[in-house]
Amino acid sequence: MSRLLQTAISERAEARPEARAVISQDGGLSYGELEAASNRLAHLLRHLGCRRGDRVALLMPKTPAAIACLVGVLKADAAYVPLDPAGPPARLARMLEVCGCHSILATRETAAQLRATLACATLERRPLVGWLDAGAPDEELAPAFTAADLPGQPASAPPGMSHETDLAHILFTSGSTGQPKGVMITHYSVLRFLEWAAACFGLSPEERASQHPPLHFDLSTFDVFGTLGAGAELHLIPQALNLLPHKLAQLMRRSRLTQWFSVPSVLNLMAKFDVVQQGDFPELRRVLWCGEVLPTPTLIYWMRRVPHARFTNLYGPTETTIASSHYTLPRCPADAREPIPIGTACAGEELLILDESMQPVASGVTGDLYIRGVGLSPGYWRDPQKTASVFLPYRTATGAAERIYRTGDLARLGTDGLIYFAGRRDHQIKSRGYRIELGEIETALSALPELRESAVVAVQSAGFEGWMICCAYVPARGRSLDPQFLRHRLARVLPGYMLPAHWMRCDALPRNANGKTDRPVLRRRFLEAKRAALADGAHASAVPGSH
Repeated sequence: MSRLLQTAISERAEARPEARAVISQDGGLSYGELEAASNRLAHLLRHLGCRRGDRVALLMPKTPAAIACLVGVLKADAAYVPLDPAGPPARLARMLEVCGCHSILATRETAAQLRATLACATLERRPLVGWLDAGAPDEELAPAFTAADLPGQPASAPPGMSHETDLAHILFTSGSTGQPKGVMITHYSVLRFLEWAAACFGLSPEERASQHPPLHFDLSTFDVFGTLGAGAELHLIPQALNLLPHKLAQLMRRSRLTQWFSVPSVLNLMAKFDVVQQGDFPELRRVLWCGEVLPTPTLIYWMRRVPHARFTNLYGPTETTIASSHYTLPRCPADAREPIPIGTACAGEELLILDESMQPVASGVTGDLYIRGVGLSPGYWRDPQKTASVFLPYRTATGAAERIYRTGDLARLGTDGLIYFAGRRDHQIKSRGYRIELGEIETALSALPELRESAVVAVQSAGFEGWMICCAYVPARGRSLDPQFLRHRLARVLPGYMLPAHWMRCDALPRNANGKTDRPVLRRRFLEAKRAALADGAHASAVPGSH
């Protein structure tokens, strides 16, 4: 058996079983308790027929028990598939259809969501349901096992057969065709990143690290396995605090965090509400962010108030495992307009800036950003066509044949030898840390019979979300639609972070010379409407528009 993600956690449990592992507002687990709980789940899954390479879905809130489940699934030689407990059932159903899961773990809090999801799904074989709450199970779901079955299982680790090239998990991202894509991530690629991070950041058992993103977001992989693999404390941040910056700051102080890792929108919101005091969070050693661009004014705000911490920008799409490049600020930026580089490649990775012929561009020239190295995913689960469209063959300068990933991002190499992000090539955006395909939103809109046509564009925002998602629409003949109605309909099939915030009703969408929707014109109209609203001192959730 090769070294796996769970290996270091078990070693930490053996060395310090009484040490605190996972901490939440409602309790926590020691390393010994985490080890026993994950082992018992692994034994039970094996007993129910789970085999090497099977997939186990998790539809659970972020709790210490959920963390134990992640580890337990891996110990059963399976791959975990984390699902968004707040996601639309139709979208979750599609994920279950794609993955063909052996089982799905749920709790009382997600029971209604699971019932709705299974009702939407067309499955060759319904996954076994594991009910992980104490007390009477939801009989309608007919669970194959409950929390009451776990204490009877052995607390020792089951023998493992997995190899580090096996899948650790499948993470779903937005797809331009309207269908989510399942990114396959191996133990190997996560382990290589964790090895680099441990050396770069000096992770130790004395750390108290945040766990802010949801478990279906790839940043959580570093939080969970980086922290627990180091024998440190993992502090779960309740999702309810995301819109309560004062409470979030209080939790950071109370937990005496040494590491914070999140998407930039959280840091932005805390700065906007001015909740960080001078010299705040005295034990905070490092602040890490990834997933989108952090505005330089926000970075200046944090660095001036928390001068004792190191600030590091990480960059990398899900397909290249957590992050592929990094940049630690040597000083606080002097100018709010100063761009922050995405820096240099992590160990074992390489960032390539190529032209349309896939040849390297000169320093200072903007080109398409590609990534190669140890972090590359094998591709998309059961979708060889999509995999082949972005994971491309490439011959290095030495003549070696490699795979590279086309990120869809634009970048340039600065005179300082650092790489700078220069925007997106297509209609894919990052908002609040989530990667969003605008085409997926349009696909959902096109399914509404009340609409004749629609188009979605993104406009840069100075707010914490980074981008404003804007929708222009033409009602079907005889229909009178308001944005609230459309937003409600979309919420049935799309998660909240993908819902347009600004709407414009049109008599007809603008067209370019090729007869296609003229998106630059739409962006200009939304910007003009926004400026007009600001000039009038207006505040509206829907942008009034004209044809």
